[in-house]
Amino acid sequence: MPSQGEIVVGLDIGTTKVCAVVGEIAEDGITILGVGSVPCRGLRKGIVSNIDWTVRSIKDAIESAQTMAGVEIRTVFAGVAGSHIRSQSSDGVAAVAGGEVTRADVDRVLEGARAIPVDADRQILHVLPREYIVDVQDGIRDPVGMSGVRLGAKVNLVTAATSCVQNVIRCAERCGLVVADVVLEALASSEAILSDDEREIGAAVVDIGGGTTDIILYVDGGIAHASVVPVGGNNITNDIAAGLRTPMAEADRLKRLCGCALGRLVSDEEEIEVPGVGGQKPRRTPRRVLSDIIEPRVEEIFAVVRKRIEDTGLLEQLSAGVVLTGGAVLLEGTTELAEEVLGMPVRIGFPTGVRGITQLVHGPQYATGVGLVKYGAQAIADGHARTADVAQSIVRMTAAARKGVDEEVEGTMPKSQSKFWEWLKAAF
Repeated sequence: MPSQGEIVVGLDIGTTKVCAVVGEIAEDGITILGVGSVPCRGLRKGIVSNIDWTVRSIKDAIESAQTMAGVEIRTVFAGVAGSHIRSQSSDGVAAVAGGEVTRADVDRVLEGARAIPVDADRQILHVLPREYIVDVQDGIRDPVGMSGVRLGAKVNLVTAATSCVQNVIRCAERCGLVVADVVLEALASSEAILSDDEREIGAAVVDIGGGTTDIILYVDGGIAHASVVPVGGNNITNDIAAGLRTPMAEADRLKRLCGCALGRLVSDEEEIEVPGVGGQKPRRTPRRVLSDIIEPRVEEIFAVVRKRIEDTGLLEQLSAGVVLTGGAVLLEGTTELAEEVLGMPVRIGFPTGVRGITQLVHGPQYATGVGLVKYGAQAIADGHARTADVAQSIVRMTAAARKGVDEEVEGTMPKSQSKFWEWLKAAF
């Protein structure tokens, strides 16, 4: 169990912003201590495209969060997204050693499920169990303590491009941070906004960010599918800038303040002021024109989401409907349009299950950051996350072993490099 007072930091590195959320593990849950959110131009469609710009944004967000929380941030749980994310099913099976399933047996069967061929440029990000099977009994959530001789598992593997994950880690390390784990952003968002009932009867989480739309499906309490669509709020902004002939910054402002995703909700009499380009005078335009630009793009996004869900064959199992999150869903009329296109109940998800200065994270745009904190707290409780000291020691010892400088880590690791990796595997 994590010690009370331990600090957990979620780092949401998004296409339009970097958000750092600081939480403290308390006896009765997680207390939010601070938040830092700054604009970011270093990513394109969820993938790092400029290291320096991204590093600058991370530093600013971390400094802001540190100042508000009054703590020093050393370790973070970082989010990752982008069209390189893939999801596939896999099975694992293992013999139960002592006639009763133990945690070690579960670890072995999950390790077997991840033993599938993966391209050299990809890595497995998550092994997400859907159900366990003990002998002939299926549909088991937690098999520990059950009697049996054979344990099986059906899991969902989430893979990512290694270079994209390493770029996220490298950006954080250049800010003097240690990345305890890299987490799929849609998974983190679902930790913050979904209820247990929604997971149980089937629900879809659709996180519409600046550059990507992340989809994750829950069926029978487990994750059945995850994917990323490379389109998001920035596409809407681009359409507005081109359609109204206004600068990108002004297009984004108009989208946030005056935008509506459903044209029939806008009165014909309403007008907005559209700034000109290159020193041209502002002009008055019916608000309906802005809505007519936004609605087709939002409808296209939800049409792609529905197609992705239909392709999985799980559409009929999502009885709880869709939970929308991400900054782009704040557009007026988004929920109504989503219900029409997706053909199921839709609600906007706000972060829940935390205490403290919750008013600063009470918005769908903070779901990923809060979810990363909750994911990190659970990972620490399960013993799956590294503390800052341990993580830094691993980095230092790994570098020393590769260089053959055993003296640098004398007393902490075996002298032989060949034994180092055995020691590392056994220790962690």
